[in-house]
Formats: sequence, structure tokens, C-alpha cells
Amino acid sequence: MDKITFLDKTFVKYISEKEIEEATERVAKQINEDYKNDQPILLVTLNGAIVFAVELMKKLTMPCRISCVKLSSYSGTSSTNQVKELVGLNEDLTGQRVLIIEDIVDTGVTYEHMHKMLMDAHAKDVRMATMAFKPDAYKKDLPVHYVALPIPNKFVIGHGLDYDGWGRNLTDIYQVTE
Repeated sequence: MDKITFLDKTFVKYISEKEIEEATERVAKQINEDYKNDQPILLVTLNGAIVFAVELMKKLTMPCRISCVKLSSYSGTSSTNQVKELVGLNEDLTGQRVLIIEDIVDTGVTYEHMHKMLMDAHAKDVRMATMAFKPDAYKKDLPVHYVALPIPNKFVIGHGLDYDGWGRNLTDIYQVTE
């Protein structure tokens, strides 16, 4: 399907499932090298990152644990610049290496909030792995360590990404039409 409509928006196919798989494989190789002597905890942001996290985890070779948090900073197609913790952290992270798994990093507001939360929880270090990254929208100083797909500052859905809950199950990534 090359075009799809949810609610009041129409989206066109932008990145194929095959391209996403190749990008995920590349990121997994980098993570495997960087964490080869460690046992990180993977912190997955719900709901969107679960698709990317599952695919990425299958390719990781080091022992690791997984935990989830649910944060929200979006309303419709834009960031509210406010982060709500819907399901908080429930792990002891003291001295742990934490790898955040995100579906998308755009402004960096959620990432900055999570980074502070994890450092306050005494994590040894915090890194970010994201399926999609919008460098033109990013406004923070924190490094985004592992990027599968750099994309322009356009609203996208599919492969875990959503528009008001719709489109997460699409295997490809779709971009909103203007």
C-alpha cells in the first residue's frame, strides 16, 4: 500500500520495511561492539518503541535485561514540549549501563527528561538508540548514540510510530502529505 489515511491525515510510503531492517542490523552491530564486555539494561519507551526494540534485541549478542517506561509528549502531530510519565521507572539502576530504545527522537524533550531521570537514579551511563532521528528538529546537547534512520522534520507513522494511536502496525514508515 503506497497511500493510507487515518483520521484527517493522508500518508504516503516513505521508508520500506527492508530499509528499516537493514538500518536496524547496522545499529545492532554498533551496539554489540560498544557493549561487548557489558550487560546493559535496555529501557524501552512505550508504546511506539516496542516494535524497534523487539527487532533490535533479536540482533544483540551480549547479555541484557529489558524494562519499559511510558512517557508522552505529543498531541496529534506535534510535540507539547511537556513530558508526562504514564508508567514510571521500576528498576534499581545504580551502577547500571542503560541503553534507551526509542522509536523516534525529534526535539529531544523526552530524551532529556529520561536522561535526567536515569542519572538521578544513579545509572552508570546512559545512551540512546533510536529507529528514527530528526536532526533538523533536535534542540538538545545530549548525543544520540545510535541512529537507524535519520529523517527530515516531517511527521511519520508506521513501524511503531503513530498518529493518535493509529498506524503503529504498518510495516513500512509513511510520511504525512502536505
